[in-house]
Amino acid sequence: MLTTLNTAYTDTCAADLAWALGREPLPALATLDLELTGVKLQMRLLGASHQVLVEEERGLCSETVACIPGSSTPLPLGVAKRVGDWEYEFAARVEVLSPGSFAGRAQELLALVADHPQGLAGVFPGSPHAFTALLAQRHEGQVHWRTWHAYPQDGQLVATRTRVGTRVKAAV
Repeated sequence: MLTTLNTAYTDTCAADLAWALGREPLPALATLDLELTGVKLQMRLLGASHQVLVEEERGLCSETVACIPGSSTPLPLGVAKRVGDWEYEFAARVEVLSPGSFAGRAQELLALVADHPQGLAGVFPGSPHAFTALLAQRHEGQVHWRTWHAYPQDGQLVATRTRVGTRVKAAV
């Protein structure tokens, strides 16, 4: 699903992004609710980037990557954590592209996500290449999602990937 976001562009560069686990749902400009084989997933576009909520019978896990006022946790390159009954893995990278390469990559990503049944993309006013996009899937008992945060003014594209699965309890 592709939407135009009716808001000011508040996370203005890749360095403004912060990462957080376990935050309460923030106000969303657009959402996509998915059911992925027993796991409920809500992808949320924020004025300041994205939030993903995952709910399964054993619990809830939330990831926020956004411009978060007062946050002291910048966007990490990688995280692996246990969160209750969840195993959580996150990775991020920043690509710097030339203007021509950036425009082509932006169009490619928006086309990939826009028509995908498990994809959500929002374009910010002012540039067709200023966007946040999310794409989810379930694979081998785990939920995976990828995100892209585009900053055309700097030629920066922030790409993240996340894997969440429930921890298998050892038999006694």
